[in-house]
Amino acid sequence: MSDLRIAWVFPSLRTGNYWHPVFSRFTTTFRKTVIYTGLWTGFSPGFENTFSIQVVGKTKFLETKVTDGYSRGVSYVSPKIIIYLLRFRPQVIFTMGFSIWTLFIVLLKPLCRWRIVIVYDGSSPNIDCLDSPFRIWLRRIMISLSNACITNTQAGRSYLTRILKAKENCVFQQPYEVPDSTALLKVLPDSESMPRQSQRPVFLFVGQLIQRKGLSLLLQACVILQSWGYRNYGLQVIGQGSMEEELKAFSQQHNLPVDWIGWVDYGKIGNYFRNADVFVLPTLEDTWGMVVLESMVFSKPVLCSKWAGASEMISHGENGYLFDPNQPEDLAKTMRHIIEHPDLITTMGEKSKQVIAQHTPETAAKFLTEVALFAIEDQ
Repeated sequence: MSDLRIAWVFPSLRTGNYWHPVFSRFTTTFRKTVIYTGLWTGFSPGFENTFSIQVVGKTKFLETKVTDGYSRGVSYVSPKIIIYLLRFRPQVIFTMGFSIWTLFIVLLKPLCRWRIVIVYDGSSPNIDCLDSPFRIWLRRIMISLSNACITNTQAGRSYLTRILKAKENCVFQQPYEVPDSTALLKVLPDSESMPRQSQRPVFLFVGQLIQRKGLSLLLQACVILQSWGYRNYGLQVIGQGSMEEELKAFSQQHNLPVDWIGWVDYGKIGNYFRNADVFVLPTLEDTWGMVVLESMVFSKPVLCSKWAGASEMISHGENGYLFDPNQPEDLAKTMRHIIEHPDLITTMGEKSKQVIAQHTPETAAKFLTEVALFAIEDQ
């Protein structure tokens, strides 16, 4: 089993640091594993050279349609991936989504006789492309020529089987994009950069400062809280993006209790999760939402948009609350409930810890091992 040659093909791993603990464990079973990508920003601290990485060309995303969710477009990826794979001769290929690289891999399958596992993080409107008959047709072809599919979510499984007609027994659903608390705490932050909030509870947002992530709607909820007389809390914002100046100006205009942290390296961010009381993800569209799981590993209650794939990890009223970010007053009411009942932070946080304890890099690597063996045995 350890002699199997396995390739992972990702057009981009720019924000994929959470994969590193999983890769490092997966390769202890399959030593002949190579991860190919067109966008790589380096190893996470503590995982240097624990798996083999090969950068192929440079991936570029060409945007064709802007939406409040994921932008539509195509990714330019280097055709040299074909040469790399022909040289390596993998027996199993895990390929991310339905990119051009996946199409190359599917077309070469009759010649190379490799087994193919399509990786589909989760379902969301702009990623599912239900309004594009051509893309659905092309994806069905790719699915029909693959040996297995994996997805984090039940919604992803439904899309693969119901829409793309994948065989039920060839679709495996389990959270495999999972956090490792030690990876998030590899680097101690400078003392002057640590959170300065003195008001409790501290709500935490982590993500790009773009329309899709819904921070503007969270700030609107804060304005509503303020109109009700609630200022005895803090909001910390970690991230960068095109809306940063606009969002900061809105926050200052309304005198909101927001601490703008900016960009934080992956190995430091656990310190901020640990310091916060409640995590908030107001996204308008996310196939998964790793930040939800990362907060859970630090025993945090989660206020999660129902439009995030990771909302499946939240039991409403047990380890957090689900909400529609397009209804900021509902989010404000939920935040008020937390402020008025601070004991929920401990009880819900403990429940989060119990839930996420079942989903670790070890369990993810075991799951992926089982899928790889299924693919190699599939006739």
